[in-house]
Amino acid sequence: MSAAPGFKDHFSSDSDTYERYRPGFVPALYHWLAAQAPARRLAVDVATGNGQAALGLAEHFDSVIATDASAAQLAAARPHPRVQYRCEPAEALTVADRSADLVVAAQAAHWFEWNAFVAEVRRVLRPGGLLAVWSYGFFRATPGIERLVADFSRDVVGPYWPRERRHVEEGYRDLVPPFPEVATPPFEMRADWDLESALGYFGTWSAVKRYREFCGRDPVALIAAPLAAAWGPGRRALAWPLMLRAARA
Repeated sequence: MSAAPGFKDHFSSDSDTYERYRPGFVPALYHWLAAQAPARRLAVDVATGNGQAALGLAEHFDSVIATDASAAQLAAARPHPRVQYRCEPAEALTVADRSADLVVAAQAAHWFEWNAFVAEVRRVLRPGGLLAVWSYGFFRATPGIERLVADFSRDVVGPYWPRERRHVEEGYRDLVPPFPEVATPPFEMRADWDLESALGYFGTWSAVKRYREFCGRDPVALIAAPLAAAWGPGRRALAWPLMLRAARA
């Protein structure tokens, strides 16, 4: 089973690393989404990747359909009795009409062909159902660490960011939901990381992966020493604010 034609796959080649070095979404987010849904029968997690959001939703819904265009990512996803994984693109879901109480896309909507995805959301959401898409940018830490990360992103790997990354930088402002929007509370992910975890996280960036492919060397080595000096010994408390947009059918 291969990825869908036209699918831009920036993450399948190292799905284990992605799972290890990406922060987890907060349980409060899943509680809020479930409370906003008209029922808790079916949630659909589009572009599920390693299934992180699908597993969180399974704690609140009778059934979760988790889709991804990458067979490699799905092969690394953890099984759950209430989660059914399907290899298919966001723009062509094998979900019955008006069957879903909730459709989500976690750190993924910027990769979609938005209008085609919206057409699918219109089809599969039941009346009153909720669409929620969210993303996150760089972590918050000390000003010195944040400057180093910003410089690395802009000056070192900046030319290698896929063009879709701009949607994250712009807070998804151009990804207009097909239904009236719902006010959302603030959420943020938190982690206490050592330096090795932070460097591993940079290695999951799509821009870093493309730099390695085009240049044949690892750009993370360029930030390792200055980041170590700014980081200091031990662990750092980090936070990633979520940019969440929700709309009700």
